[in-house]
Amino acid sequence: MAVFASAPALVPNPSGLILTELTLVNLLLAFAFWLYQGSRQGLSRWRHWQPAVGGTTLALLGSVYFSLAGNRLFWQAAMAGRDGGQWSTWGFAAALFVFLSAIHFVLLVPLMGRRTAKPVLALLVVVVGCASFYMEKYGIYLDPSMLRNVLKTDVKEAGELFTWSLLPHLALVVGLPLLLLSRVRLPEAGLGRTLAIRAGSLLLALVLGGGAVFLVFQDFASLMRNHKEIRYLITPANYLYSLARVLGSDASAATRERQQIGLDATLAPSWQTRKKPTLFVVVVGETARAANWGLSGYARQTTPQLAERDVINFAQVTSCGTNTEVSLPCMFSLQGRRNYDEDKIRGSESLLNVLERAGLRVLWRDNQSGCKGVCTGVEEHKVGNSKIPDLCDGDRCLDEVLLHGLDGILADTHGNLVLVLHQLGNHGPAYFKRYPPDFRKFEPVCETADLAKCPREAVVNAYDNALLYTDHMLAQTIAFLKKQEEKFDTGMIYLSDHGESLGENGLYLHGIPYSIAPKVQKEVPMVMWFSPSYAKNFSLDVDCLRAQATRPVTHDHFFHSVLGLLDIRTTVYDRTMDISQTCRPR
Repeated sequence: MAVFASAPALVPNPSGLILTELTLVNLLLAFAFWLYQGSRQGLSRWRHWQPAVGGTTLALLGSVYFSLAGNRLFWQAAMAGRDGGQWSTWGFAAALFVFLSAIHFVLLVPLMGRRTAKPVLALLVVVVGCASFYMEKYGIYLDPSMLRNVLKTDVKEAGELFTWSLLPHLALVVGLPLLLLSRVRLPEAGLGRTLAIRAGSLLLALVLGGGAVFLVFQDFASLMRNHKEIRYLITPANYLYSLARVLGSDASAATRERQQIGLDATLAPSWQTRKKPTLFVVVVGETARAANWGLSGYARQTTPQLAERDVINFAQVTSCGTNTEVSLPCMFSLQGRRNYDEDKIRGSESLLNVLERAGLRVLWRDNQSGCKGVCTGVEEHKVGNSKIPDLCDGDRCLDEVLLHGLDGILADTHGNLVLVLHQLGNHGPAYFKRYPPDFRKFEPVCETADLAKCPREAVVNAYDNALLYTDHMLAQTIAFLKKQEEKFDTGMIYLSDHGESLGENGLYLHGIPYSIAPKVQKEVPMVMWFSPSYAKNFSLDVDCLRAQATRPVTHDHFFHSVLGLLDIRTTVYDRTMDISQTCRPR
């Protein structure tokens, strides 16, 4: 997931908070007072209270409710920096309220059939309650990439995101609307009259929404131009729009064949002179951020074992995205971030297909929620559900499970092997579950998924302990490769998919839209290691590569650098994007 510099749209604003919370409190007080008129009388009235509400009216009430109760972050962002004592501020807020209500009204009216109105509204109310909770708690935006991340997450990941603090939030935001909705009855009405009313109301909503924007156009245009990401805070319009985008994209991808790439891929002639096959390991990290990486200058030594190995550390690496659903397919794609096109990336083969086409055996081993389409067409082993004592607890497995059974795999490999190990890594929010007790070095530790309830120091400690374990797992991988040097030329690349926020400016997890994401969500660690025989047989100048490691690189370099390091010839290879190209003979 997955599911998440400061994001300016998330700067707290008292006026938005007060508006939302007073609305909810007043509704609850009014309801409580109504029931207080005597228990028998109140309950009797309640049992017989079934107001007739038309679908159009119900859509209007739902729109007003969503605009007030489900959009606290939007109000914070929109009203940030404005003087609550000026009439222009309240005029702008009123125009936005009309605009939001009009948007939701237009979305809801077509769904307000006599049989569908109550189920649709009930579902939206519950989803709005959940969405607002996680958006407020972790500072996430429900743009299409984040929603895809949510939809593709597995049950284990979803379970770790559940916290008991969700329940009182839902009771406040969801309980009363659902209770009131349960008493509403929708009267029968003629089709012609219904269509006429809805057509007229839709037209009126469009006029009012457009008119409201027109009255504050300069301020509105400035807000949307300078903070484009704010549209993904408008709930439930944000996830309805994102859902439509994701489903449409997936449906389109399902109807067309994956575009083949690297059809001319072959092993360079130099492969014919080598006496040993090659074992090349790619470790795909999860949620490791460069800011906390010991080898890159972090105040703590979170990579003590790698520091004792002859590794090449790249200290300035930028990811393709801020969540796994974007970064993982992107880093293995030909397009990359510089030519980013989601449809092309998901509709094309990956680097792994090119490697296999060149004649290498490719095996993906996964301790996470899948390869996100990267390993389609190649061999895949899912090891996250293994039952190995000391490594698996019946729910999750520690990352060393990725190394379990490799001797048997190599025994069945008669030739060259590219092995991809997809880590669980530092996947949040349950950082404390990502390492065994022996790696609990930094204390106190946050031992809950409700990160905001822990001191930031405890959150960072748990995260750093998980990095210590990643360091250990990588050191174990290198140790394993060293044992194979008599049989194989061995090499390894470790590269994380994206970074993480650990409470900076109130943000947690990852998934902020790339354009406004803080550096900690985009800057990731990368490490390379090569055996002496690998460097010799591939004519790789390791000292030269170590010098290259001081320069800024991105995920875009990964595709071409792997092709270069494995000496694979193909027209899709771009020498200028190969980190090692100056360190090998042409």
